[in-house]
Amino acid sequence: MESIFHEKQEGSLCAQHCLNNLLQGEYFSPVELSSIAHQLDEEERIRMAEGGVTSEDYRSFLQQPSGNMDDSGFFSIQVISNALKVWGLELILFNSPEYQRLRIDPINERSFICNYKEHWFTVRKLGKQWFNLNSLLTGPELISDTYLALFLAQLQQEGYSIFVVKGDLPDCEADQLLQMIRVQQMHRPKLIGEELAQLKEQRVLQTDLERVLEGSDGSGMLDEDEEGLQRALTLSRQEIDLEDEEADLRRAIQLSMQGSSRNVCQDTPQSSSTNLTSEELRKKREAYFEKHQQQQQQQQQQVDPPGHVSYPCERPTTSSERLGSDLAGDVMSEEDMLQAAVTMSLETVQNNLKTERKQ
Repeated sequence: MESIFHEKQEGSLCAQHCLNNLLQGEYFSPVELSSIAHQLDEEERIRMAEGGVTSEDYRSFLQQPSGNMDDSGFFSIQVISNALKVWGLELILFNSPEYQRLRIDPINERSFICNYKEHWFTVRKLGKQWFNLNSLLTGPELISDTYLALFLAQLQQEGYSIFVVKGDLPDCEADQLLQMIRVQQMHRPKLIGEELAQLKEQRVLQTDLERVLEGSDGSGMLDEDEEGLQRALTLSRQEIDLEDEEADLRRAIQLSMQGSSRNVCQDTPQSSSTNLTSEELRKKREAYFEKHQQQQQQQQQQVDPPGHVSYPCERPTTSSERLGSDLAGDVMSEEDMLQAAVTMSLETVQNNLKTERKQ
């Protein structure tokens, strides 16, 4: 249907669209139709002046606006009829008694012009098929031969005046092409107002969807921020627990060292209480390092051990004294702390065994 000429509605220029769609080309402009309308107005004025320019009817006629056109772009049936006479075409009222007596089947005609109030449109046969070329439609509407008579009858019931176009229409590309092929229409065109309303509704829905998506993105960002805050709080609590575990471990090591020193200096049996302190110390060390390893796996981070500073000694020192010195300086690494605690525990056991042998 791309070869079919179809002017869409602009303002109130439906008479111009009706004529151009009938003739299948840009044959008439508003200026040309206005010229025809002014010519008709002048002819009417001359006829009214024949009764006397001083008559009341003539003066009343001059005060009335033109009946052939107005500022909106409307043109009367007289303007359309005179425009078609240029091409040797004539308009006959479809439901007039003269035409009805001819009993012509509508499908044997070539075209119709339909008018309701101030709207005009064309129904024309192109090739072997009929088309509704209403300028209010988004495109030509295919009408079957069996539906044509029903379509015209429906227009009459709705108050339309229908005119049969008599004469030879100018040749056009669409008519020549559709003489050879027949077209099919899968979807009927909509009224321009309906299409605009649908486009507006689609734009509104698209805007609402964009707002929803923007709101969804914003909430997602808020959720991510909230999750980040939760992770930060969890890490903070884990660091606090880690510090508490370190403090407990250090206190346990110091107590163990104090117990070992008392056993060595006083040489008194403390096997039961010393063994208990070592067991508690061992459990705390195992729990601490096991928990610390799990935290490392969860955070996927490696905790670099703090730097270890060694102090030179003029004489050899025992593991207990070395551990106490490192703890006092608070520079002992976790690995050294563990090694010192294990060595200290072994020394404590050895001392206890020596004490028991002496006894």
